[in-house]
Amino acid sequence: LGAVLMLLATQVTSFGAVYVVLLAFCLCYFPTIALTNSITMQQVANPARDFPPIRTLGTLGWIAINLVVGFMRIEAQSTPFLLAAAASVVMAVYSLVALPHTPPRAKGQTASVRQILGLDALAMMKQRSFAVFVIASILACIPLTFYYSFTNPYLNEVGVVNAAGKMTLGQMSEVPMLLAMPLVFRAISIRGVLLLVGMAAWSARYVLFAAGNNGELVWMLYGGILLHGICYDFFFIAGQLYTDQEAPQHLRSTAQGFITFVTYGVGMLAGSLVSGGILDYFSSTAAGVVSRDWTAFWLFAATMSFGIMLMVLFFFQSSRKIGGAPAS
Repeated sequence: LGAVLMLLATQVTSFGAVYVVLLAFCLCYFPTIALTNSITMQQVANPARDFPPIRTLGTLGWIAINLVVGFMRIEAQSTPFLLAAAASVVMAVYSLVALPHTPPRAKGQTASVRQILGLDALAMMKQRSFAVFVIASILACIPLTFYYSFTNPYLNEVGVVNAAGKMTLGQMSEVPMLLAMPLVFRAISIRGVLLLVGMAAWSARYVLFAAGNNGELVWMLYGGILLHGICYDFFFIAGQLYTDQEAPQHLRSTAQGFITFVTYGVGMLAGSLVSGGILDYFSSTAAGVVSRDWTAFWLFAATMSFGIMLMVLFFFQSSRKIGGAPAS
């Protein structure tokens, strides 16, 4: 279905039609994030140790396609949709013939509407630290969309050549971070991972974007991109592992679906609305030319990231390490 939607995206021309097609594709794609996480974590012996290296392969795929798009200079064409359609077909076939058999833990039991909708995972919100983590994750998706949606336009506007290719530095930085995660988890609690490593890096990234330029301070732009590995892995990937650890065994797949919904669903929706609105607020038009105050835009994202970090600091009290004793 995703391949069909990507092919359709190459044919439609109005904004409304493109929006609907891409929304439908996202509805097909985002559930696969929780599904692949659940399959992987059920198949490995120690998720905290084994999941990050496996997740590295996804990062390498992201790097590869970004390099292809960047070097082919096809960012403003429909060709990426054709590449996505082809990749969707390949992945569909691979999933059918190669993935290990991983039946639901509740296979054979009657499923209620509550279970189908994943509402059983709401019981985990009774744990204060998990509830704080969920709220922080939703809020963190807002500054995340600042990066995902507007870093490429920003780099292009300030004159960075092959911006899409340069942005793969962010994914490249994920690789060593993912491989280092098992070592970090043994040394630092989940609170330290989310707070000191994760959200602190978010604020630093946006400050670098605000202060950098395509001249003498271009290193700041590269520095902000390279921080993506720390920003994403030590909050979102660590959060997925934390969720798996905190969930009772029979709710682990449901919990992954829940955290994916609140982040990539609720959080990303809020982030798209907020980031677009903030950029409009810091933009002006004179003589038909649009100018944007990118410094103010990125400082807003930095301030919000710092606020989320303070929320985790004062309200997230768990001192457990990822890879500790599982929930009963």
